Amino acid sequence: MTQAPAPPKVAAGRHDREILALAVPAFGALVAEPLFVLADSAIVGHLGTPQLAGLGVAAALLTTAVSVFVFLAYATTAAVARRVGAGDLQAAIRQGMDGIWLALILGAAVIAVFLATAPGLVSLFGASDTATPYAVTYLRISALGIPAMLVVLAATGVLRGLQDTRTPLYVAIGGFAANAALNLGLVYGAGLGIAGSAWGTVIAQCAMAAAYLVVVVRGARRHGASLRPDAAGIRACAQAGAPLLVRTLSLRAILMIATMVAARLGDAEIAAHQILLSLWSLLAFALDAIAIAGQAIIGRYLGADDAVGAKAVCRRMVRWGVVSGLVLGLLVIVTRPLFVPLFTSDPSVEAALLPALLVMALSQPVSGIVFVLDGVLMGAGDGPYLAGAMLVTLAVFAPFALLVPVIGGGLTTLWWAMTLMMLVRMATLQLRARSGRWLVTGATR
Repeated sequence: MTQAPAPPKVAAGRHDREILALAVPAFGALVAEPLFVLADSAIVGHLGTPQLAGLGVAAALLTTAVSVFVFLAYATTAAVARRVGAGDLQAAIRQGMDGIWLALILGAAVIAVFLATAPGLVSLFGASDTATPYAVTYLRISALGIPAMLVVLAATGVLRGLQDTRTPLYVAIGGFAANAALNLGLVYGAGLGIAGSAWGTVIAQCAMAAAYLVVVVRGARRHGASLRPDAAGIRACAQAGAPLLVRTLSLRAILMIATMVAARLGDAEIAAHQILLSLWSLLAFALDAIAIAGQAIIGRYLGADDAVGAKAVCRRMVRWGVVSGLVLGLLVIVTRPLFVPLFTSDPSVEAALLPALLVMALSQPVSGIVFVLDGVLMGAGDGPYLAGAMLVTLAVFAPFALLVPVIGGGLTTLWWAMTLMMLVRMATLQLRARSGRWLVTGATR
């Protein structure tokens, strides 16, 4: 005898509780991550301007390198969640271990590249002669922590797939506290300067990776999952992550093009653009938390062969995305007289910033839909479509953005181009969501 489906209001309430239970801790963990760089900047900033400039260049290189491999979290979440939905926890954790082994392999390769090319990379970023030695020192030491950073990404994906976003929050908070304490002790107490800051971050990242590994290894032993590297499994993880790598690189290209265009518009415009990007990224944390919940929940539903449930929770999350976007957009508009002076007191920067800020605020409901559907399709393992859709978005955005200096309108026009980019992403994602082709059920896609 089959169980009658729950009434719509009851089902919606259940979905809301699922989303909140995963999204709220995920948001906290996402916010904790950039605090590492902020803590380093605050501590190193008191050493001098060249040291801070060197940190800025090195941190930008490290952040870019690690963000390229964010697919380690996304692809692992989807694959593990499917097996959880299918009721095979042993296979779920085995899948997670494959992702962690892939992270270690990639981390070793990135270390080799950074150690060999650090001076050239720093020079490519245009660091000054006084800042270059500090940037090279920080980059070479911090590169030793990249395998730990990538393990953290993969292990975070494992726990998200297991429907656990609280442990990543606790680890992130502990890592931030350890990083701040180590930086203070090594930079000033031990007198190591910027090298102390780099070593403090490496130690904190390694401690975070160790904490995750303890949790995953315990789970593996509890469910009888092997911890040994499996070539076929690692290769499958790499194949699943490759389309998401294309997606991430395309998005990075879009942001780089936007920054290049803003730089051509003038000093005030590029300064205002950096403020806008910082705010845009901050708002993205809130929306990305819902997307992370989407990855975990959708994967679990599809693994349990419940396509109807997956479609229902997708609709619910889209509503969450729209409402969250509206709230965030209104919050930006209402509070702009309070936070804009915190960023700049230059009238020319404010003049460029304010109209573009309104455009960015108005686009937040669109961003809400984009982030949610992106997470849903990632949770469904629909990476190839996401890669193709982002390449289409890049192809549409690039010519419009590059024409901004010719068309006129300054930074506001550039942010209308950014809004167009988000509209194209929304259109491609909605087409896929409505088609139902992403609703592939089973323990594997």
